[in-house]
Amino acid sequence: MKKFLVLFLTPVAVLENWMNTEESERKAVEDKMKADWSMWMEKNKDAIVEMPAGAGKTKKISQDGVTDIKNEVMMYGVVQAESPEAAAELFVGHPHLDIPEGTIEIMTINPMAMN
Repeated sequence: MKKFLVLFLTPVAVLENWMNTEESERKAVEDKMKADWSMWMEKNKDAIVEMPAGAGKTKKISQDGVTDIKNEVMMYGVVQAESPEAAAELFVGHPHLDIPEGTIEIMTINPMAMN
């Protein structure tokens, strides 16, 4: 089995607009999404290596120093599957895709050979 990094992405503007939604409406949608996520995780528990977790504030480090930035990464996780295609299939119809403009990216984790 190979391991895959999973990135749950949502545009910053979408998240900022969402926070302006009335709290009662937001709570109802968020409660449904949490229930849908729980069902997805139970269905795919054998593939989950690291549970999805929220990504916090972002620091960008470059030759010019450290800068606070915002990016589209909302959450991340690690799954295992036989191939990239099999890993991708795990996420077809995932509840994160109910978020407007929400996307999911997966990439193979390739261990570095350190000598």
